[in-house]
Amino acid sequence: MSGASAIPGPARGPRRFAALAVGTALLVPLFAVAGCTGSEDRDRKAAGAAQSVATARRAQLTSGGTATWAVDRLPETLNVYQFDADRVTDRVASAVLPMLFTIDAHGRPQLNTDYLRSAEITAREPRQTVLYTLHPDAAWSDGEPVAAADFVAQWKALAGEDKAYWSARNAGYDRIENVTRGAEPGQVEVTFTKPYADWKSLFSPLYPRSVTSEADRFNDGARDELPAAAGPFRVEGIDREAGTVTLVRNDAWWGEPALLDRLVLSAVPRDERRAGLLAGDLDIAEVGPDDADGITAAGAARGTEGEQQERPENDAKNDAKGAAPADGPGGGPATTDALHELATARLAGADAAGATERFAHAHAEAQRARERAFATREEAVRQRLAGFTVHRAYDAAYTHLALNGQSPALADERVRWAVARALDRKELAAQVHDPAGLPTRALGSHLRVLGQTGYRDNSDALGSSGTDSAAALLEEAGWLREDVKAAGKEEDGGADDGRAPAAGSTPVRAKDGTSLELRFVLPEGPEAAELRRTGRSIVEMLAPIGVAAEIVKVDRETFFTDHIARGDFDLALFSWPATAYPATDAKPLFTKPRPIPGGEALIEQNYTRVGTDHIDQLLDQAAGELDEEEHDKILNRADARIWAAAGSVPLYQRPQLVAVRNDLAGAGAFGLATPRWQDIGYRK
Repeated sequence: MSGASAIPGPARGPRRFAALAVGTALLVPLFAVAGCTGSEDRDRKAAGAAQSVATARRAQLTSGGTATWAVDRLPETLNVYQFDADRVTDRVASAVLPMLFTIDAHGRPQLNTDYLRSAEITAREPRQTVLYTLHPDAAWSDGEPVAAADFVAQWKALAGEDKAYWSARNAGYDRIENVTRGAEPGQVEVTFTKPYADWKSLFSPLYPRSVTSEADRFNDGARDELPAAAGPFRVEGIDREAGTVTLVRNDAWWGEPALLDRLVLSAVPRDERRAGLLAGDLDIAEVGPDDADGITAAGAARGTEGEQQERPENDAKNDAKGAAPADGPGGGPATTDALHELATARLAGADAAGATERFAHAHAEAQRARERAFATREEAVRQRLAGFTVHRAYDAAYTHLALNGQSPALADERVRWAVARALDRKELAAQVHDPAGLPTRALGSHLRVLGQTGYRDNSDALGSSGTDSAAALLEEAGWLREDVKAAGKEEDGGADDGRAPAAGSTPVRAKDGTSLELRFVLPEGPEAAELRRTGRSIVEMLAPIGVAAEIVKVDRETFFTDHIARGDFDLALFSWPATAYPATDAKPLFTKPRPIPGGEALIEQNYTRVGTDHIDQLLDQAAGELDEEEHDKILNRADARIWAAAGSVPLYQRPQLVAVRNDLAGAGAFGLATPRWQDIGYRK
């Protein structure tokens, strides 16, 4: 790779997760919709898979109890505005801090009446002005009211002017001219230097001024604890040794009280979650397709077996213990005695026919006992799994193929177009969505996701797809075919995940004596198995057009820092979170790299290093367009230009499969939506 790049932050940066749960959806049918055909039917199916949550009226739920929710890792910080904040940081913040606007299942901002009586644009000329009217009871857990001073402190901390604050983003806050108290009590007035369409993204979450008023407190004071909360929960503590973040009911909360006494976020590896569900250690957990199917099958079997399914769990455990064979592959004591009798008879030269028959009978009985014990143990496991329901939906994140524009071969946009056109995106989506039990849909936008209001497939801006079109582009770019035995190899020689790499003697294109071979960097480890399966399919799709892709597996922990951020790749797969504010949040992902002193380039989070002035102009224009209809039109023009630049190829929205205890409501696969934390509780 050529050219170093200055990276201002890690992969997450200004992009924020609107969906904070390990799942995505409302308990509604995901598939059949009467009266729809063709693309309309597919669109409705996709919209139906936007959220799946176990719902119940609060009157049907009881107060009290603890729910344990599996997460991938503990948050490094509880300050969402810092570089190392992650999805769990966002999840905690939305449960304990003011979210002035929440996000609904269709990705639309909604006024949060727990904090605001109203929020509206009161002037557009000469300056855009927004007036917030706070809920009169809104207060921090330390007794201080939520007030204009909190807004002022957060604006100054995030505006980007005071470099002592280690903030990851200033988008939107840098457009604020002033924040003052309004004319009436409980009002906050925000005046902007220039129009800002995504003003609803600001101050969500809102931190207390005790965190944001001083740089030292902002940088370090909110990493492991929060001095005050103003949500249905508060942070009791982080136990890094135990791997838990414990949230407890906030007694100072003025809204409907949290039903749960405690909500524990527990760091549990994906491959250990089934065991955690079986052991009763987890109540909510995102799981893989195999475990999800097992849980679903257990529930279906329970519904068809009547009384047999109603046996107490302890009875099943006791049956398993009582029916187990005594020891070893030979079976229990009866088998051992019969074998001893047979051996004695043979050594004595006696007729061993009777002993042989008794041994065979004992052995058969032992085998049947083992089978009964296995079946009983399996029944006990199934009974426990049947106590969960899997909620299936599209995650609030999408996977894309990144093409490094600084790679010598991929610097030519015709080669990037060829790679993109050679992909069968529908097939790649099917390989991920089908096993997850979701409607199969390739993603057609960089800026919005399936089921989101305003979503439009703009992939036709890439041009005609298929191998013929791709091959013609490569010919035009001067890449001609040669017989080279190279396509589809892996650097470490391993073909895992059940898919063999493309192999054999494949005509690989070359130009000026250089073969068209691309390094396809992917993370190793079980968590990235889905990415690697997709990667192998891409390798196979590129081989027919004469592009040889070499899969290079690297350490998962350094995948971003040492490879993606540094530009040490030709092709790569990774995911971006979806957002309700694409004009703001997508800008750093697709902005044109800018030269900075020292010969480097400021790329923000545009790890493909591909961008244009036109894309930047369109996103800036959208960010300042207050008319919603015109705002959407500009975003679609911007998305079409991003497709045409062919630095990023969206493939599919990730699936999210969340197992939730049957007696627990308010949890599931939330998709883009912000959870209503106070409504998570156990059924009466």
